[in-house]
Amino acid sequence: MSTDINLLETFQIGRYTLPNRMVMAPLTRNRAGAGNVPTDLNATYYAQRASAGLIITEASQISAQGMGYPNTPVIYSPQQIEGWQLVTKAVHDRKGHIFLQLWHVGRISHPDLQPEGALPLAPSAIAPEGMASTYSGEKPFVTPRALATEEIPLIVEQYRKGAENALAAGFDGVEIHSANGYLLDQFLQDGANQRCDRYGGSIENRARLLMEVTEAVVSVWGADRVGVRLSPSGTFNSMSDSNPVATFSYVAEALNRFGLAYLHLVEPRINPDALNRWAKGNNTSNTPQPDLTARYFRSLFHGTLISAGGYDRALGNATLAAGDADLIAYGRLFISNPDLPQRFALNAPLNPYDRSTFYGGDEKGYTDYPTLQWQTA
Repeated sequence: MSTDINLLETFQIGRYTLPNRMVMAPLTRNRAGAGNVPTDLNATYYAQRASAGLIITEASQISAQGMGYPNTPVIYSPQQIEGWQLVTKAVHDRKGHIFLQLWHVGRISHPDLQPEGALPLAPSAIAPEGMASTYSGEKPFVTPRALATEEIPLIVEQYRKGAENALAAGFDGVEIHSANGYLLDQFLQDGANQRCDRYGGSIENRARLLMEVTEAVVSVWGADRVGVRLSPSGTFNSMSDSNPVATFSYVAEALNRFGLAYLHLVEPRINPDALNRWAKGNNTSNTPQPDLTARYFRSLFHGTLISAGGYDRALGNATLAAGDADLIAYGRLFISNPDLPQRFALNAPLNPYDRSTFYGGDEKGYTDYPTLQWQTA
């Protein structure tokens, strides 16, 4: 089989036949309208990229307490459902498939973004390093409030309700965001989770919230329309774990019981320093540790694997040809090339992306990137 066509082959994911193996990765763009409600501009943006095999939307907060960034979309009110309906209709009108990513940022927030100026919520009262993004500029992260054990079922219910709202909004499925240092990832990794109850301590306990959330979301959608995203090698948002190989191996195997649509992995190449984590003192066993790539997880997770992390056309095809992943997620390339599958099919030049327009703003750097037809007209 020629690697040149692997990305362009159809693929069955759950109940859907995707036209290609190229996934539009979830990309925070900070362009939601008033009340964090999606608008016609957002609908245009996603519709332009409907030729992706699967679109996974930007992360969308499941509750007011889950907010962490200005102008990001949410999914907990009737108005927000109506806004997302604009998006799903626009994508479906172009025969696309679109999943909503469900999000709670946990400690990666600030009282300025919380109801009544409350502290952000987290597994433990441990502040991340760095600055929070607020409507009045960047401010230092604060020490969050540790969730009480009896509060955790409410978090699970917020995910379930968010999944229910996504169904009402017309999505084809949902992805549970358990990566990049946000709430579910904070519970997984012991650098952020120092609890002494049934949600802390052992790997099984730290993974408990993710498993409960997954069960709740699956109860709404069915397993074949639910995915989970992990970042096993990620250090973003001050994340660390004393034994990430053991932690994420357990999580990947535990997720098998659901029969999910897919497991979505953020690869170490997105942060090359993560590959050297064990060499910098975390490897207390003094034995070689595997790179936490899709190749490693292939033998642990029995379903579809999506790999994300700085891929180009050649590397995506090579990864598929090697059998290390089933689908390849593209982020920045989809930002600047709304017709990316067509460009890959023709091996056509790519539009360069403009980093200065990634976050916030209007249509500039959002819906004004040209397609091949536009460029040749």
